[in-house]
Amino acid sequence: MHRARVREDALFLHEAAIDEIKDRLSLVNKTFTAPAIVSPFADIWSDIIPDARIIRDDEVLDLQAGSHDLVIHAMALHWANDPVGQLIQCNRALQPDGLMLVICLGGETLHELRASLGQAEVEVTGGLSPRVAPMAELRDLGGLLQRAGFALPVADKLPLTAQYRDIWHLMRDLRAMGENNALTGRLRHPTHRAVFSKAQEIYRSHFPAPDGRLSATFELICLTGWLPDESQPKPLRPGSAQMRLAEALGTDEGKLPD
Repeated sequence: MHRARVREDALFLHEAAIDEIKDRLSLVNKTFTAPAIVSPFADIWSDIIPDARIIRDDEVLDLQAGSHDLVIHAMALHWANDPVGQLIQCNRALQPDGLMLVICLGGETLHELRASLGQAEVEVTGGLSPRVAPMAELRDLGGLLQRAGFALPVADKLPLTAQYRDIWHLMRDLRAMGENNALTGRLRHPTHRAVFSKAQEIYRSHFPAPDGRLSATFELICLTGWLPDESQPKPLRPGSAQMRLAEALGTDEGKLPD
């Protein structure tokens, strides 16, 4: 229902994600001939790679085993009820030495809104309800790659900051990009305006931007992993080094104090 109301001109986070994916693919010395992209918004992602197969981010992905040499999971993993399952399905769809790229929102996303709404609701109503979906931290997402069976896993982040007139402007933008609250435990009745007015006051006090606007953080996390293959570099066995580190650095080796 949220995604049915999305306006394409509001998907600036997807545009930033596309730029990031293109940069990372340009650094990979490999030609991909059977790519697939998992995305809820096929139109905006369809031009990133010619002839890429675009599939929806359903619970069971429409991927065939061993059919792709590149799978991009695009701005959807933070919506998954089973993120590990999503990664495992992508792993099974890859050919040997196939590349998996994930870009999604991370734990620092909208931390200002989460804190402001939480404090406001406690002060006004005396209770607290889930309003901003919990999102995984960078370290946790890196661990998911290993659990899903990927080799050479890498996880890093790209923090972005946007500015809004007020808290209502921010929430309208989230609605326009399909990222508003869809938690099953959310309130099922309208929130009193006093909660949002108090949240606006707290937000402006703690997270101001120039010209009286509000700052909102969106953390893009990018995950990279490869399907294991014999051609990939492997770490040497411990103790098999042919040279001491001190010799390589041209310095003297000494004992550390107890």
